[in-house]
Amino acid sequence: MRIVLAVSAVTLMAACASTTTETAPVVADLPPQAETTTPSQYQLAMGTVEDLLEAGNEQAAILRLEQLVGMQAASEAEKASALYRMAELKMGEGNQIWGAIENLDEFIETYPDHEMISAAIELRDYARGEATSLNFQVEQGGLSPMEEFKARFRLGEHQDAADIMLTNALTPANEYLLDMYQIGYLCDDVELTGPQYKVTEPDGTDRTVRFCDFGK
Repeated sequence: MRIVLAVSAVTLMAACASTTTETAPVVADLPPQAETTTPSQYQLAMGTVEDLLEAGNEQAAILRLEQLVGMQAASEAEKASALYRMAELKMGEGNQIWGAIENLDEFIETYPDHEMISAAIELRDYARGEATSLNFQVEQGGLSPMEEFKARFRLGEHQDAADIMLTNALTPANEYLLDMYQIGYLCDDVELTGPQYKVTEPDGTDRTVRFCDFGK
C-alpha cells in the first residue's frame, strides 16, 4: 500500500511539473516623459501682460510692455514684439494716439525687415490720420468742454484732459474715470480733498476716487 501511494505521489508531482510553464514578466509600455522647459523671464512678463489685459487694466499692461522693451535679457525679436503690442494697446483702449505713433515710428526705424513692418506702417498711417483730425478739432475751437476732454484724452494728453475735467466740473463716463484711476490721476484715498467720483472696476469693485494731488 505504501508503495502504491509513493508511486502515486511521484506521478502527481511529475504531472504538475509537466503542466507548469514559465511566463515572461509583463512590461507596460509607459509614455515618454515630456520635457519640462522653464519659461524665460520675457515669457513670464508677457504672461503678466495678458493677465492684466484680461483683468481690464490695459494701462498697467502698457507700463509692463514698456519695461519689456527695455529688458536687457530680451532678444531683439522679443523687444520688437513687445514694442508693436504696446503700440496696438495705446492705439486701442489705452487712448494714447501720440504714444502709439511714437512707438510705431521706433518700430519701423529699428526693425525695417520685421514680418510686421507692413502692418506697422498701415497702423501708423491710420493713427496719424486720427491724430490730425482730433488735433484740428481742438485747435479750431468750438468744442464743448466734454468734447475737448474726450479729444485730448484720446490723443493721450491726459493732464490737459484732467485740467479741463476739473475746471469745468465734468464727470466723464466710467471708462475715462477708470483709465485715470489706473494711470494715476485719480486715487482712492480718504485723506484727499476735492470733488469725488464713483468708479466701477472690471471685476465689479466700486470705488470713490479723487484727484491724487488734492490734500497732499
